[in-house]
Amino acid sequence: MEADIFDRAEGAYLGFAVGDALGATVEFMTEREIKTTYGVHNRIIGGGWLKLRPGRVTDDTEMCIALGRSILSQGGFSVESAADEFVRWMRSKPVDIGSTVRRGIRDYMLKGQLISPESEFSAGNGACMRNLPMIFFCMEDWDRFSEYTLAQCHITHNNELSDLATLAFGDITRQLLLTGNKIRALDTASVFIREHPHFSFSRYKGECSGYIKDTFKTVMHHFFDGVSFEDILVRTVNQGGDADTNGALAGMLAGAMYGTSAIPRKWLRRLSSDVKTEIRMQTSALLRLGAKKGGSV
Repeated sequence: MEADIFDRAEGAYLGFAVGDALGATVEFMTEREIKTTYGVHNRIIGGGWLKLRPGRVTDDTEMCIALGRSILSQGGFSVESAADEFVRWMRSKPVDIGSTVRRGIRDYMLKGQLISPESEFSAGNGACMRNLPMIFFCMEDWDRFSEYTLAQCHITHNNELSDLATLAFGDITRQLLLTGNKIRALDTASVFIREHPHFSFSRYKGECSGYIKDTFKTVMHHFFDGVSFEDILVRTVNQGGDADTNGALAGMLAGAMYGTSAIPRKWLRRLSSDVKTEIRMQTSALLRLGAKKGGSV
């Protein structure tokens, strides 16, 4: 694995966690409420509706880490192992857990169900937010990415819109990891939007809920309009709404483009040292495993 690709991968994962921690403070606030309360929210200070300590991450990063642990423990992807890790995570009494995620994990615990019923109510961003480890693992065998991604998604979220957006985020992130080129990433996004025009963000109107189409539009709008890692994240989380997940995914794309060195030190210093250590370990290990195994178990 080339050093610059590794740096961008680490930047993507750390950027994801930073965006999560930054956005959590203003989750469920409106853009106007954020402006009234903070002016511009650009510091990792904790608080918010979850009353977090500064630098604490939420379910977004924790579920990413759980999926990464599963892949590494098995030496490849196993949907049963992923579900088991999600159970362990839920039993740890996380600070936050979405209702669709909770229901899917409980159905696995009680019924052994690995595929949730297809539902229009599963069009949230809860499956998309945790898929970054799969991108790393499948980097060098991308033909496996769709199969494995949809398997982990469907543990909790079985919905066409969720599926489409999660796969698109993967394709765009991989393009950034390989090239660091925003124009090529935009080309990848444009191909997706030509096929699925209802995801278009060209006339973005500020919709920023946890609905997967809103998440896609929010993140893509601010990523492609932003001019630096910090600018992208500040724009995204100050939109409000599902600011931790939107911030995490925007941080993932920004980190995949700019690399670790572009993440402001003031933000990295705030992250839990345990989270940073595991993220760095997982990034290296997942890329190595994917290169060695070619994405197969």
